[in-house]
Amino acid sequence: MQAYKLVVVSNRLPVSVVKQSGKLEYQASPGGLATAMSSLEQTDKIWVGWPGIASDNLTDAEKSEIQTELAKQNCFPVFLTEKQVELFYEGYSNDTLWPLFHYFQSLSRHHDEYWEAYEQVNRLFANAAASVVAEGGSVWIHDYHLMMMPSMLRSIMPHATIGFFLHIPFPSFEIYRLLPQRKDILRGLLGADLIGFHVYDYARHFLSSCLRLLGLSSHQGLLEYEGRTVKTDAYPIGIDYEKFRRTLDETSTKKAISALGETYKGMKLILSVDRLDYSKGIPERLEAFRILLHDYPQWRGKVRLLMVAVPSRTEVKTYQTLRETIEQTVSRINGEYGTVDWAPISYQFQNRPFEEVVALYASADVALVTPIRDGMNLVAKEYVASKQGRPGVLILSEMTGAIDELPEALSINPSNTRSVAEAMHTALTMSKREQIRRLGVMQRRLKSYTVQAWGADFMNDLNAAGGEREQQHKKRMSEESRQELLRAYDAADERLIILDYDGTLKDFVSSPRPFMAKPSIKLRRMIKRLAENKKNHVAIVSGRPKKALERWFRGIDLTLVAEHGAWTRYDGKWTNVDVEFASLKRQLRPVMQKYVSRTAGSEIEEKDYSIVWHYRNVAPELAYVRAGEMKRELIDVIDREDIGVFSGDKVIEIKPNEINKGYAASELEAVYPAGFVLAAGDDYTDEDMFRELPPESYTIKVGPGDTKARFQLSSVDDMMALLEDLSHL
Repeated sequence: MQAYKLVVVSNRLPVSVVKQSGKLEYQASPGGLATAMSSLEQTDKIWVGWPGIASDNLTDAEKSEIQTELAKQNCFPVFLTEKQVELFYEGYSNDTLWPLFHYFQSLSRHHDEYWEAYEQVNRLFANAAASVVAEGGSVWIHDYHLMMMPSMLRSIMPHATIGFFLHIPFPSFEIYRLLPQRKDILRGLLGADLIGFHVYDYARHFLSSCLRLLGLSSHQGLLEYEGRTVKTDAYPIGIDYEKFRRTLDETSTKKAISALGETYKGMKLILSVDRLDYSKGIPERLEAFRILLHDYPQWRGKVRLLMVAVPSRTEVKTYQTLRETIEQTVSRINGEYGTVDWAPISYQFQNRPFEEVVALYASADVALVTPIRDGMNLVAKEYVASKQGRPGVLILSEMTGAIDELPEALSINPSNTRSVAEAMHTALTMSKREQIRRLGVMQRRLKSYTVQAWGADFMNDLNAAGGEREQQHKKRMSEESRQELLRAYDAADERLIILDYDGTLKDFVSSPRPFMAKPSIKLRRMIKRLAENKKNHVAIVSGRPKKALERWFRGIDLTLVAEHGAWTRYDGKWTNVDVEFASLKRQLRPVMQKYVSRTAGSEIEEKDYSIVWHYRNVAPELAYVRAGEMKRELIDVIDREDIGVFSGDKVIEIKPNEINKGYAASELEAVYPAGFVLAAGDDYTDEDMFRELPPESYTIKVGPGDTKARFQLSSVDDMMALLEDLSHL
């Protein structure tokens, strides 16, 4: 099978397959996403998705025919059964995620079979994408139907460049936390290198959920996850601006505009175009129009609301009920305010051809776009693009992503129906000059950032993110590098091994109390084997107090360096640096105790030459705020250049600047000269050590993040496995 440099993945393909009279037919699926993908410069690409027909209704020969035919159009089908479509698409995607992510949590349904189908189908899509992407290629996954797919694909292809874009809102943490599978979804998304959202608020909500649920803090939209950097950013999707301009010049569109002019002659036309969905705020919109007719009787007989509701999920009970409510409301308003020759509302429950929709946009005096919640809403942008030289007013919900780009619209709260009615009156009375001025500003903005520009921007950032990940990956210890290290160790007559403790030899524990972090029997035995080798000199260089290290490694012949270098034990005797710190500790203790009292789960750890605030057990968002506050206050209190305030892994530590692991490593190298030097650590304190040691040393950072070390290992387990191998040579 041919492999492609770019694989685009979405729930539906841009081509739909239907069976008519026993014969397969192929129909183009219109949409902005198809336009965006077709405009990408990358020509070596394929689109993976469901072809729109259940596999139950297909023979093996028909499946083969579909695959062959779609391949001609650079598409690759993922075949789903009727049951899978029901549970994955209609179920988890649209009965669970869609309402919850649009803040209709009371409509969100949670069933185990939904989730099982969602995972199953996401895995089918991941396998399909993996089968067609080239080595070093990129995969761009779209929308809420496939939020588990990035991590599933990452497990199959660890080095692939993976992007994900969410086309609906990402809700605030207080809403998102209601989802039973909330952590699974986050981990699924974090398989990507780049995660895109329409607006910054959605990205912020996602990052907040990662912090609160997974304890992952971010910096400038970047997250460190499983040894990778994941970037998040906002990419407001545009429209194919030129397509609307071209369509206005077509004969069929001009005829439709002329016909609409005759039909609504002498009338002000308010247009509403939406997919029939509870998130669109259609009942509230109708109520606002009723208030307009009630409060501003001068518009009776002079204005008409044309409401086009595009059929959506007609088989779902919630949508059937919504349709009934809308139709009853339309009938009630028409019955209350209509006359023999005037019906206030014209309601159409149908799809309209593209040319007719553009003609409606061009003819409408007012566009009423008032969703309760919407990821972006392209109707607002399409209306503005279609008003070439014609006046018109856009009334736009502040709950849409589009409001950030279209501030010249009349912004409304869709739940405040009276204010929507007032906005309609303002729009109907606005001068043509003001209408054209506002439209002109918005048109220039939409023209400069089209759907094509959106697609190109995302791909540029995805390629950059993939490149940065590859750069990071170059420091990952390969099997070849590992074997080279083992050979160099075996060949050396004198070896120096310098090891950090927490995060390097043992995973972090939730408490700073020493007994919680004591080494396992297995770890002690391994360190003892290394230390008993006559060619080796082993040193444990840690931030832990000397009493803890002495107790943990009693009976093993090695050098201990405590408190990052403040205390050193050679040949069983401790020596310390000549720095006075006790008086400063007394000054700092009340400040830090104040934060402990206000921050449940935090603790103070006092050492001879440092004082540490631990916040591993603090709620992540509170910890982030408190840590920032404390650090600023401590810097103000200390006001000395020789004392530093350092941020570590869930700690803030205050200690003299001259005490660091770099000095300790230099001293060890001088006391125990060796042909083979290995140093391993996991955090900022170990970077001093990596910098001070000769460049040919085997310096290893354990865990993610930038480092001066030559190599990186993903976890404590990986480091332990390497030391285990060394201990048996």
